[in-house]
Amino acid sequence: METTLKLLGFGAEGWGDEIASGVLVTVSLALATLPLGLAVGFLIALAKQSQERSLRLAANIYTTIFRGLPELLTLFLVFYGVQLGLQRLVALFNPGATIEINAFVAGMVALGVVFSSYASEVFLSAFRAIPRGQYEGGYAIGLSTWQTMRLVVLPQLVRIALPGLSNLWLILLKDTALVSVIGLSDIIRQSGIAARVTKEAFLFFGVACLLYLVLAIISSIAFGFIERWAGRTEPAR
Repeated sequence: METTLKLLGFGAEGWGDEIASGVLVTVSLALATLPLGLAVGFLIALAKQSQERSLRLAANIYTTIFRGLPELLTLFLVFYGVQLGLQRLVALFNPGATIEINAFVAGMVALGVVFSSYASEVFLSAFRAIPRGQYEGGYAIGLSTWQTMRLVVLPQLVRIALPGLSNLWLILLKDTALVSVIGLSDIIRQSGIAARVTKEAFLFFGVACLLYLVLAIISSIAFGFIERWAGRTEPAR
């Protein structure tokens, strides 16, 4: 027991500092990816219900690709493929130049496009659940298309989409573990380093499991509060 506490402690002899920094990286990556995924997913959902056929086709191709590819492969394509493509492009103008993509940014973009492809389906379902009369009522009282979307549609959209988005957030939180393969020092990578150095794999990977469970529980509680708040703000019918 004393040895375990010593290994998990903070300071020169313990690995607590490294594990804590890994938690910070994991949470930071998930929080940075969330707004990107939500924004792109919302735009893709709008494109899917657009009257313009080319927009619908492009949106469907986007979601088909990124829902069909494994997340790890998408991460490799962004981190290695995009980096190689940019280097070749820059070499046309400056042969001696080199470009390196930051692992955090690569992880955020890769996880963001995957998240957005699933979020778009959640938003699309929410859009279809809102009666057409809500739009017509907004136009009838003199609201513009943008005002109707912001004041009438979006509040209802958020309430309807919240359960699906909360599930996607938990998936995103777990998918951040993939970035360890490109060198980002998240929970998994720091736990793996500690396990190799100390030969205590069960201890450190067990701690990693507990940390992800704690983050998931905190997230579920937070979304529960948000859903109850959104339910209280819903006007009576």
